[in-house]
Amino acid sequence: MEDCIFCKIIRGEIPSYKIYEDDFVFAFLDVNPLAKGHTLIIPKEHKKDIFEIEDLDKIVSVAKIIANKMKESLNCEGVNIYHASGEAAGQTVFHFHMHLIPRKKGDNVDFSSLKVIKVEKDEFEDLSSKLKIEK
Repeated sequence: MEDCIFCKIIRGEIPSYKIYEDDFVFAFLDVNPLAKGHTLIIPKEHKKDIFEIEDLDKIVSVAKIIANKMKESLNCEGVNIYHASGEAAGQTVFHFHMHLIPRKKGDNVDFSSLKVIKVEKDEFEDLSSKLKIEK
């Protein structure tokens, strides 16, 4: 897509700190990181969100490779993987992307502000019925 910021990064029109590239995936450091080493992993072909992407397994595979590299080279103790699809979910750049955030105990990255909601038993039953996938 011509005016997509991530497509421009892939094409080299906007500079980036590339850390991985293959035929399908491009990964680069986030310029607004939550932690040092915060990486964005994107498909090279423009796909708006998870509903459009066919090969999510390729992106997840690269996330594992990068997570292992983070553990080895940054001495991180864990990682967060974050993704938002759709405006209602908080997506702001409409090119599928996955955040990989290296974590250490005591860092200042805080996901604890997420609030849980109350769901009644009949609602759980209804939801599980609606979402159940038979193989």
